[in-house]
Formats: sequence, C-alpha cells, structure tokens
Amino acid sequence: MTAPPTAALAVVIVNFNTGDWLGRCLRSLEAARGDLAVDVVVVDNASTDGSADVAEGLSGVRLLRNPTNRYLSPAWNQGAAATDAPYLLFLNPDTEWFGGSLGDLLRAAHADPMAGIVGPMLRNVDGTVYASGRRFPGLLDGLGHAFVSLVRSENAFTRRYRMSDWDRARPRVVDWVSGACMLMPRAAFDAVGGFDEGFPLYAEELDIATRLRDAGWHVLFTPDAEVIHAVGVSTGGDRRPHRLVVMHSDSLFRYYTMHRARGWRRVTLPAVWLALRARAELAWAIGRVRQR
Repeated sequence: MTAPPTAALAVVIVNFNTGDWLGRCLRSLEAARGDLAVDVVVVDNASTDGSADVAEGLSGVRLLRNPTNRYLSPAWNQGAAATDAPYLLFLNPDTEWFGGSLGDLLRAAHADPMAGIVGPMLRNVDGTVYASGRRFPGLLDGLGHAFVSLVRSENAFTRRYRMSDWDRARPRVVDWVSGACMLMPRAAFDAVGGFDEGFPLYAEELDIATRLRDAGWHVLFTPDAEVIHAVGVSTGGDRRPHRLVVMHSDSLFRYYTMHRARGWRRVTLPAVWLALRARAELAWAIGRVRQR
C-alpha cells in the first residue's frame, strides 16, 4: 500500500542478513531526523538472521518482507513505489549517521534543483574518509585501477579514478557517488525510470548516474552530512561467495557495453569481458588467501 504524501523525505533501505546493523542504522536515522517528516521503508530480502525484526513496530518505519531475495535494484524500486514522498534517500543498512542531519542533506538538494543525486561524505568504520564521489573511468584508468589496486592501493590509475587530490571538505559536482547513500528528487528518479533491474547487484549507482547525466541532471557531493559505511556486510566483504564475484564482473561488463562501448570501442568488448572476469577471479583468490 502506498503511503500518503505527507513526508518530506522517504528513506528506502534494502536489508539482507545484516545482523545488528539494521537496528543501528534505524536508530541513527531517528537521531538525525530532527523535526523532518520522514517515511522509512525497509524492504527485507528474505533474511534468515532475524535482522529485519527490529523494524517491526518502530514508529515511522514500514517493513516489506519479500519471500525471496530480489537483490538490490528491484527491491529499491519496490520501496520507492511504496511512498509518494518528493525526495527518496536510498540507504544501505550497514550505515550510521555520523554528522549533520537528514535536513542538511535535503537542503543541499533544494539548493541545486538539477542535482539528480546528492551524496554525503562517507566514512569507513574507523572514521577515515571513504572516496565517494568519483570519475567515470576511461578504459586505461579503469583497467589500471582494477588490476594494480589489488597489489598496490596507491597508484596513479586509482588516484585519478577516485579523485584523490580533491579535498572532500567542499562540495563538488562529480560523475557518481557510492550507492551506500544517495538522495534523489522523485522527479529525477521517475524521469529515468528508476533503477535498471538488469543490474540486480553492483554498478546500479554507476548506471543511474549515467542515465541521469544523459537526461540533463548531474550528481552532487556534499560534506554537509556524513555517514559511516561498513562496506560489504550484506555481501560478505572479502568472504563473499564466488557467484557474487561473477555477478560483480557481469554488472560492470553490462555497464561498459551499454554506456562506454560506443563507436570503435565495440571492438574492445571481448577483451574487456576477459579482463573483468580475470580480475574477478584474481580478487576472489586473493581474498581466499588473506582469510588463511
């Protein structure tokens, strides 16, 4: 059932076996809400760890339980369809509000009416800054980052891709921001048809940022709000199953095919597919070794 359009902002959270993180996320949202009217929609993808139960009975929180794991993009679309709020905040459950408020993030969006996505400062669990707000990488930087970063995190390819020389203490229009926390005007979300469910998991934020840019919107990074993100809680981090590693590779290849392989670049498709799959297998193998 669709909620009445009384909320200034809807927060859509997709949960899958996140342990106590969902409860932490919801409590931090309540503290960051202030006087803002917020509709919180939690879509649970058939969790088996009881993590979604914390959402039941909480004021201002609606829980939608799926009988199977629909993955991320379909569930985000499902949550967005359950509310009429004029702004949609897509938020990972493994996050906690760290600084600023929901209102601060919303004010940044109001101040820039052509911002199709507004992303906050993200921090790792240890408080260090996570490099959200990045470039769409060219072919050379993309491949260089993919392979060299596995053995050396500080390298020229990765620095260009992550915009490491930019002081994230100031706002800036960027190509894309992390999907861990993205605020979108509903007008922008609807204009591009929401998330492409052909990206069930991974690269969905790249895709929607690209489609918004092509439709005349842009992506804004703002430090006015700060969010902690524990990367990979739902997917297992370095211990994620091999099928998710393959899904990541497939999603990146689909993105490259749709948005980056126009004209003469079509001839690069077989090589890019091979490189992405090789990188995925190498990263998975390195992760197994690190666990031992």
